[in-house]
Amino acid sequence: MRRSKLKKSVTALAALAAGAGATVALGAAGSAASAAAGPELKLAAADDTYVSSGRKDASFGAEEKLSVGRLERDTKVGFLRFVVPAGTKATGARLKLATVGAVSGKFTLNRVAVTEWSEKSLTAQSAPALGAVVDSLTPKGDAADVTFDVSGAITGPGTYTFALQSSATSAVTRFRSSESSNGPELVVSTQAGTAPPVAEEQPGEGETPSDYVPEMPAEDIPPAVEDEDMPPPPPSAPAGGCVTGKLLVPSCGVLWGAAAGGFTDAPRDAALTNWEKLSGRTASIFHTYHKGDEPFPTASEMAMARDAARPRVLLLNWKIAYGSSWAKVAKGEQDARIDRFAARVKSTFPEKFFLVLNHEPENDVVARTGSGWEAKDFAAMYRHTIQRLRAQGVSNAINVLTYMGNEKWMAQSWWKDLYPGDGVVDWIGLDSYVSAERGYYHAGVFNDLLDRAAPNGQGFYDWAATKHATKPMMVAEWGVYHRVGKVADKTAGFRSVLPTLKRRPNIKAVVYFDTKHDDQGDRDISIDSTRANLAAFRALAADKMFDVKIAN
Repeated sequence: MRRSKLKKSVTALAALAAGAGATVALGAAGSAASAAAGPELKLAAADDTYVSSGRKDASFGAEEKLSVGRLERDTKVGFLRFVVPAGTKATGARLKLATVGAVSGKFTLNRVAVTEWSEKSLTAQSAPALGAVVDSLTPKGDAADVTFDVSGAITGPGTYTFALQSSATSAVTRFRSSESSNGPELVVSTQAGTAPPVAEEQPGEGETPSDYVPEMPAEDIPPAVEDEDMPPPPPSAPAGGCVTGKLLVPSCGVLWGAAAGGFTDAPRDAALTNWEKLSGRTASIFHTYHKGDEPFPTASEMAMARDAARPRVLLLNWKIAYGSSWAKVAKGEQDARIDRFAARVKSTFPEKFFLVLNHEPENDVVARTGSGWEAKDFAAMYRHTIQRLRAQGVSNAINVLTYMGNEKWMAQSWWKDLYPGDGVVDWIGLDSYVSAERGYYHAGVFNDLLDRAAPNGQGFYDWAATKHATKPMMVAEWGVYHRVGKVADKTAGFRSVLPTLKRRPNIKAVVYFDTKHDDQGDRDISIDSTRANLAAFRALAADKMFDVKIAN
């Protein structure tokens, strides 16, 4: 971590040196205006973190985000420390912070007199007192970044510490930290003649010169992906290895799965086996889709589940209300359909399997009284179907309530009404994707698809992990995409998965949705759109975290 920050500062100093040299090259004939102003010095934070009044003894210096604001009784305040190098003749300065998700409240930046602190150990209990206000602003809710004028505070070389607060009382705004790409940046305007310091990369904290290895270019390394308010990574696998339990929850590790050949005519079993060869790992979860009165599991699906050399668990997605409505299903008008499915399962398929009822229900809600498709109708349909299947003796169906988890839907007043109750939910699922194209819709890495937030600032993972802490989570569809014909590097998205899973212990399964084009023909979610993308995905698939034995 420290090397990454140092590298950014060294790069900035090199730019300063180049700029100073360019000024000198103008010679005596150079204009007075050119001679008056020097180049801008861009500095990454030497330390940045936040503190939480709800977790007074916790430190968050390794997190990818700086959280600022208040939720219930928990107030979060950000802290940033910058070192302006010797020889700098400052004429102005600004502090730029990139946002993550919605922005809420008025932000105030304060000076902090205490400059000797470490992001690794700073907590609410040890946080220094806040000094005078440097700047304040109220950005738009969708602002991509915020910039504070700190010219009055940055007077020359030295160490400068700031605290960032928000006036929001029921929302948390997140900014990218220096552990992420596009982290906090202090931009210092300089006077011509500023002597650029000589900088060398040094070993980071805890390193010795002998084990220090120069850093790769920043663009080649995905950002560190960790998250706030989460326990440490789970313990290593027991001697017997990781194995699934009664509800197919692995004793350790994470189940690995896929849906392949989406939006094509390819047989799903053949598409999956080809994908497994391409990715280098068997998909322990085989995800397929059905609707209405379609008879399933199909013979080919059962064969895939019974492949002794490559055991898999079926993840069967069923739009039970197809041709009907949620309200009608809840009233019993599709009981014959439910009973036929129950009879087929009991007579042909005793193995445990995952069952999803109408995935991504948010997208199908018609928020009009009496429509039959209100959020409360979905919850009633879900309860009725699961209870009837259980009454029919179907004990091997492990149900997964799978949301779309989009911030647009999470902000709806009816979103909370979708949940049918813990008594009829075995797992909580999420279908979510990120773009590899910088600046495009939902650009980001793996943790970003988990953190899409409602206006109250709570992301999907946080919601599930706090409101339904006993429920294992499945990312039932995920992928990294770029637009068809606009090939982009997906490697950062793939490389970000493992660090995120280590910090998100509630996630027990991940299922990739692979297709060369989505239902609109616009997005390429395949793992092999470039050789580099495939190599990064194969490296992910090879990790021992996904070595989970299926026990039926």
